[in-house]
Amino acid sequence: MKRTTLTQYLVEQQRKEQAVSAEVRLLIETVSRACKAIGHAVSKGALGGVLGSLESENVQGEVQKKLDVLSNEILLEANEWGGHLAAMASEEMETIHRIPNRYPKGEYLLLFDPLDGSSNIDVNVSIGTIFSVLHAPHHASGRDVDEDDFLQPGVRQVAAGYAVYGPQTMLVLTVGTGVMGFTLDREMGSWVLTDPNITIPEQTAEFAINMSNMRHWEAPVKRYIDDCLAGASGPLGKDYNMRWVASMVADVHRILTRGGIFMYPRDQRPSGKKGKLRLMYEANPMSFLIEQAGGAAHDGNQRILDVQPTTLHQRIGVILGSKEEVERVKRYHNEAL
Repeated sequence: MKRTTLTQYLVEQQRKEQAVSAEVRLLIETVSRACKAIGHAVSKGALGGVLGSLESENVQGEVQKKLDVLSNEILLEANEWGGHLAAMASEEMETIHRIPNRYPKGEYLLLFDPLDGSSNIDVNVSIGTIFSVLHAPHHASGRDVDEDDFLQPGVRQVAAGYAVYGPQTMLVLTVGTGVMGFTLDREMGSWVLTDPNITIPEQTAEFAINMSNMRHWEAPVKRYIDDCLAGASGPLGKDYNMRWVASMVADVHRILTRGGIFMYPRDQRPSGKKGKLRLMYEANPMSFLIEQAGGAAHDGNQRILDVQPTTLHQRIGVILGSKEEVERVKRYHNEAL
C-alpha cells in the first residue's frame, strides 16, 4: 500500500492545487520537524528531566513549565534561519521575535503556542503545539516587521495546524484546501497521511466545557448547557455526554475526529469578560481548521475569523465545533440581546 508523506502532500498542494508557495511548503516542513523534537522531549518526561515548573512567568502571568520554555526555544531555533520568515510571535514571549540580521528574511509570519495544555504535562495527558502562518504585509518594502503586521484577522491565514502528543503523535494541517491528519512513523521518522479530508458531523451529542465556571457564565451559554443536560426529554431531544481534557489541542482533536462542540466562553468575572483563550495563538488557527472541516467557530458576537485583532496577546471567548450546535449557541446569544 502506497503511503503519502507530509512532504509529498505539500508538493502536490504546491504543484497541482497551487494552494501553497514553495516557501510555505518548506516552512511547514520546518515546523513539523520542530514538532518531532518537541514530541520526543515530551515522551521522555521525567527521564529527560523536563517535568516541573520554573521560577518564572510568561507574558500571560502564568508560571512557566520547563517544557514550555524548551518547546518555545525549539520552534525559534528551527525557524529563524530558513529564509522563509520575517518574524515570529509566541504565546510565551511578550513581543515579536525578528529574524536575526545574519539570516535571510522571508515574506511570512509564524505564530505559535509552543505547548498547549501545560497543566497536563506532569500528569501524562495529551498536550500539543498550535501554529499559524500569515503573510508579512509590507515584505516588499524591505522595512522591519513590527507588532502591527501580525494584527491580521484569522481569515487571512495562509496555513494553520497543530501537533498532538498523545498515544500517537499527530500533525493536523490546513492550507485552505481541507484538513489533513498525519501520524508520525517513529521508525521511519516521517509524517504519514492517515486521516485525509477530515470533516466534522454537523450535529453532535457531546460538549466540552469547564463546568466549574458555570456560576460565571453569561445567560446564553448557561441556557445551552442546561438544554444539553436536560437530555432526551429536554428541548434538544437527545442525551448529551460531556468531555473536558483542559488541553485545547486534545479537545479540538476529539471534535475533529468524531464531532462535538468546544466552549471556553467569556464570562462575568473581571478576568473573563474578554475571554480566556488567545485569539492569535489558539482561537484563530483552531477556527481555521474547524471551518475547513465543515464546522463553525464563533465568540458569541461574531465569527472568530472575522475579528480584527488589536493586541498581540488579545483574549477571546471561543465556541467551535459541529455547525448546528454552534449556530444554536449563536442564536441563543442573539435572542438575549
